[in-house]
Amino acid sequence: MLKKLLIIVCLLMNSTSFAATEEPNHAIHEELRGLLQGIEKAINTEKYGDLKQYFDDKLKITTINQNVISTPDGIDAYFKDWFGKGGYLKKLDIKLTPDALTDLYGDPANPSWGLVYGSGTENYQLVDGRNLAMKTRWTATVIKEADGKWRILALHIGTNFYDNPIFAAVKDSTKYYAVGGLVLGLLLGVLGMVFLRRKKS
Repeated sequence: MLKKLLIIVCLLMNSTSFAATEEPNHAIHEELRGLLQGIEKAINTEKYGDLKQYFDDKLKITTINQNVISTPDGIDAYFKDWFGKGGYLKKLDIKLTPDALTDLYGDPANPSWGLVYGSGTENYQLVDGRNLAMKTRWTATVIKEADGKWRILALHIGTNFYDNPIFAAVKDSTKYYAVGGLVLGLLLGVLGMVFLRRKKS
């Protein structure tokens, strides 16, 4: 039993070592994965003030509602506007998944910036109790700063205009009002015919 356990441990260590040697710039990609996980954790645990550590001071963020954030303090202000007193949202759970490894640029031996894109899910809990699940696409530019840390310089988040719960709700309400308008029109037509017949008689 002990021998089998040792074999499994050796295999896991070898596979991890193999992955590290096979993946170019493994240490950089590991740091970038940690950056993404840190953003998810800060949002999901409602610690929005922790987010600015992952962004450059000259950041440019376009949010899902197409607001633009251009200062580190603007990140916390944005979330407080939506989730604070008088806000529309109660909770947000987010998951960001890159499509592939970050494309790194600059000196091949010491990259200075990168480009990464992927998909996301944003599950919103509204103050009225409703839940909205939004599918997103995002693109981020990351840079290596003077302290050696990688941070996000630019981030753009968007959603499919025709495939999201808000559009579906609007479309359903449009159908509802269209049917209601048709019924009302028919009702007015019938009442008009009755009125004309009575007038003739």
